[in-house]
Amino acid sequence: MSQNFFSKNYSLCWKFLNENRWYFVFATGIFALMFLVGFIFPIFFREEIFNFIAEMIEMIEGKSVIELIGFIFLNNVKASFMAVILGITFGIFPLMMAVVNGYLIGFVAREAVVQEGLWVMWQLFPHGIFELPAIIFSIGIGMRIGVGMFGKDIKRKLKYNFREGLRFFIFVVFPLLLVAGIVEGILIGMMG
Repeated sequence: MSQNFFSKNYSLCWKFLNENRWYFVFATGIFALMFLVGFIFPIFFREEIFNFIAEMIEMIEGKSVIELIGFIFLNNVKASFMAVILGITFGIFPLMMAVVNGYLIGFVAREAVVQEGLWVMWQLFPHGIFELPAIIFSIGIGMRIGVGMFGKDIKRKLKYNFREGLRFFIFVVFPLLLVAGIVEGILIGMMG
């Protein structure tokens, strides 16, 4: 593939990012707000979250580092892709994903701090440095697709938002998730 191919696609991704920056800002705001709610008021869905964590631990137990990387990467790609595609729910699914993931991560961070102390936040930081932007970008794209379902010329807006959203997913979100899976898989493998 030529350098021009990548240059053109990344240029279009940058344009899409600029056109939709407020969707990404909004997704970040909702996520951050719900993170704070989960961290400060970890009272909702406690049993369900602990069951979810236990299931996840069971699923990754005994996996090699390569298997962990693959498992984490595929889970993140599926969740992020669903946030984009299910934007056609008028943006409701991506919005709920921001709410649920923000709360869940805030809740888990609070539990980690309670058990391990504040220092554990620095240990958790590498896990999210690539993964969280990728997820927030996916949520923002899904919201953009959802908002495009309103007003005039819906078919044209939907086509454009899907095409450019998928391009952004392939060239920006996918590589971020790949790096996140590698970093997280190695860190979990070293801790396990």
